[in-house]
Amino acid sequence: MSEVILRGRKLSKTYREGDLITPVFEGLDVEVRAGESLAIVGASGTGKSTLLHLLAGLDQPTSGHVQLMGEDVYSRSEADKGRLRNRHLGFIYQFHHLLPEFTAVENVMLPLLIAGMDVKQARQPALDLLGQVGLGHRLKHKPGELSGGERQRVAVARALVNRPACILADEPTGNLDETTADSVFDLLIDLKDRLGVALVIVTHDNHLAAKCGRTLELHQGSLQAKTG
Repeated sequence: MSEVILRGRKLSKTYREGDLITPVFEGLDVEVRAGESLAIVGASGTGKSTLLHLLAGLDQPTSGHVQLMGEDVYSRSEADKGRLRNRHLGFIYQFHHLLPEFTAVENVMLPLLIAGMDVKQARQPALDLLGQVGLGHRLKHKPGELSGGERQRVAVARALVNRPACILADEPTGNLDETTADSVFDLLIDLKDRLGVALVIVTHDNHLAAKCGRTLELHQGSLQAKTG
């Protein structure tokens, strides 16, 4: 059985604003194994994105622990958490979050530059991945000059460029039409398999979730395996 690369234990999240206390979920356990694809589904407002942010170390749990590659995420400083994320995680969001003033290749290079790689070294992996996502002819185009599907393909390449252990994707095709969404997601699954990367996707789309190897449903604060 593949090793566990990302693990959440007894994760709880409660929001407090004055006297108002809003529990999101309590005591959730989740494991992600190397190379697997995991979909987390559920209705809007159930806490799917919150759970993903906790697993990524982007939000502080009310209680519980997260381990990434055996390291306790929340025992680290913010700077150390950032380095851990940059080394082992890739991110794809519903909206691409590409920098508008940068070209496609410059956007894909960013995670490598943040990790300390020089521009010349970072350029080749970015070129290779943009070729793999079918955008070798769009290297110098800025996000405003690309279609929605092309922008998400750049975002996929950016998420993979540092060869992470796991990609965390939050409704990565939610801003695309059905045909384009299928095309981008199929590309993501294919690249994930070829590179041996794990994928965790948060989605309300059961059609996309069915393309993953395993599905968990977040419902009324509980996380359960979904079958059928």
